Amino acid sequence: MRSVARPTPHAPGDVLRVATYNIHKGVRGLGPAKRLEIHNLQTGVASLDADIVCMQEVRLFHHGEAAYFDHTSFGWPEKGQAEFLAPEGYEVAYRTNAKTRYGEHGNALLSRWPIGDIGHHDVSDHSFEQRGLLHVPVRWKGVEVHAVVAHFGLIHSSRVRQVERLAAFVREHVPPNAPVLVAGDYNDWGERLDVPMRAHGLKRAAPSTGRTRAATFPSRLPVFTLDRVYVRGLRCTGVQVPRGPSWARMSDHLPLVVELALE
Repeated sequence: MRSVARPTPHAPGDVLRVATYNIHKGVRGLGPAKRLEIHNLQTGVASLDADIVCMQEVRLFHHGEAAYFDHTSFGWPEKGQAEFLAPEGYEVAYRTNAKTRYGEHGNALLSRWPIGDIGHHDVSDHSFEQRGLLHVPVRWKGVEVHAVVAHFGLIHSSRVRQVERLAAFVREHVPPNAPVLVAGDYNDWGERLDVPMRAHGLKRAAPSTGRTRAATFPSRLPVFTLDRVYVRGLRCTGVQVPRGPSWARMSDHLPLVVELALE
């Protein structure tokens, strides 16, 4: 798989290239059709050539899937998925959001640039959905950019409350003048979160030349813009959604790639 072309003609380092990607736990299909995609995802993540990769539905371990795929030619990785997917030289941050019968899953961040202390904040709104925020300061061009990886709930009222908890978390843990990016899967089918996000100083990353509606779900025929990046103190210079048969098979989401510059 070729590297994904940069949406704007900036040299590496001139802009902060950020990807957000729900990897569906590295597995697609059900029953006899179930297949392991984590090895293809490793190639796909590297091809994004992103400075920061924010990921949701990432597993550290799952005993059932490890046993199921153990006898395939490309079996379940011995490492956690975040570490397995990280390109050479990248730093890795991972925290669990949800615990299940045979394993768990959570949010991850891979960074080409040095990272600081890793934080995690539970934003679960009810007992049926375990949700969290992963907070990772990234040192880029002498500036500390505060990256937050999010995966919001399936109910709109829950998502609105999670925006409030996100805003409270940023106020408490991020200096008021520091650049912030919040990347993730918002499950916001009706695109109703931009207004409450803006009320807390977070705007959706889109080029100033006009809004780019970057649909990422479902991956085979993308219609919904579930995956987004919201920013403070940064401006968006480019947006891209890689597409094609390879991307469509690896997850039910497509990755979203944005390029950011300091304001």
